[in-house]
Amino acid sequence: MDFLNPRALRWKIAALAAAACCAVAAVVGFLVHDATRERGLRVGTDRTLTRLIAAEREYGRTGKAPADIDVRSRDELPEPLARDLATFTETETGAGTGSPDTGPPDTGAYATWYDADPPNWFWMWGAVAVADDRFLVVRDDMSTEVRSLQLLDRSIVKSVLAALLFVVPLAALATEPINRRLRHGARTARRIADGDLDARIGTAGRARDEVTEMASAVDDMAAALQRKLENERRFTADVAHELRTPLMGLVTAAGLLPEDDEAAGLVRDRLRALNALVEDLLEISRLDAGAERARLDPVPLGELVADVVRRTGTDTRVGAVDAEVVETDPRRVERIVVNLVTNAHRHGATPVEVTVTGARITVRDHGPGFPADLLERGPQRFRTGASERGRGHGLGLTVAQGQSEVLGARLTFTNAPGGGAVATLDLTPHSSAA
Repeated sequence: MDFLNPRALRWKIAALAAAACCAVAAVVGFLVHDATRERGLRVGTDRTLTRLIAAEREYGRTGKAPADIDVRSRDELPEPLARDLATFTETETGAGTGSPDTGPPDTGAYATWYDADPPNWFWMWGAVAVADDRFLVVRDDMSTEVRSLQLLDRSIVKSVLAALLFVVPLAALATEPINRRLRHGARTARRIADGDLDARIGTAGRARDEVTEMASAVDDMAAALQRKLENERRFTADVAHELRTPLMGLVTAAGLLPEDDEAAGLVRDRLRALNALVEDLLEISRLDAGAERARLDPVPLGELVADVVRRTGTDTRVGAVDAEVVETDPRRVERIVVNLVTNAHRHGATPVEVTVTGARITVRDHGPGFPADLLERGPQRFRTGASERGRGHGLGLTVAQGQSEVLGARLTFTNAPGGGAVATLDLTPHSSAA
């Protein structure tokens, strides 16, 4: 189902929208996290300095520190505080990891340090010198600010996930009109490829976007292709009809020539080839016009093929394995088999073998095989595809292909692994015409 296809355009657009949403959320979340963290550090630093200032005044008045304040020597101080107090000569404080932060100008030398490493998790330390090698030390718990920051991060993540639950389905649904138009265009293109040259995507009333431009280009291409094919069909039919009248005159005149004259024999032989070419052109024009209709009758396929091959007068081996009685048009089957056998003898090499298996007819020669162009694109009129398969007009296989389509059968062309061309006409019930 297209809706569940992860490679569908709707899900690619939805994934892009989700990625953009996550990128924006990551940037905003980082900025908010960083600003909140800095604000928490400033609040902790201010609180620690306030306690230090009050403790310093109390110590100056009474000579004793408050009960919640430690008095330590320099050796007992944490290394970052000791380093900052030794470095700063003015009223300074080391905020965060020891970076200086100017404190109140009317106090002594202050230093602060935020310890976020074990074993002392989330403590803001502060120290001030009150005498030689005597320092007041404050420890302030920052766990409240840390928990608030963690709660903020979780809230941001939850908000992003909630937004994604809304954005992804909305993006998938928003692309449905575009997907519907693209699927309609794909179906129309397949119809054109299958021979419905009147099919058009249609762009009336559509917004002038990229999909509309593509649809308009496909419609223009289909119209141009239709004109070219109609011109080709008309030309083929006109040439065949125009040649038929003078050809009949030539055939009549050739019949008056002496039977034992070698030159007359060559003329008659070439006239027969020309007559066959004209008949092929007329048949192709009828097939192109869609005027041919199959007349189905029950036919013993093995007997029919054996009789047809015998009447070709060629040295062809015929075999049958469980041949079936098939509902088909025997005249068209005969035309296909004759063309395939004639093509095998003309462009391949002996032995030529015809095998009937069930409702399938296989014609194989032992020549160089079909050219790659024919295997890829199928038969094309006036092209034999490869010089090693002989010279010709390329109409025999084209007629066979057209007749198989009238029958609703499947005609395929392959090369045998051991060498040689293989043409298979499949008349099984699932592919036969109704």
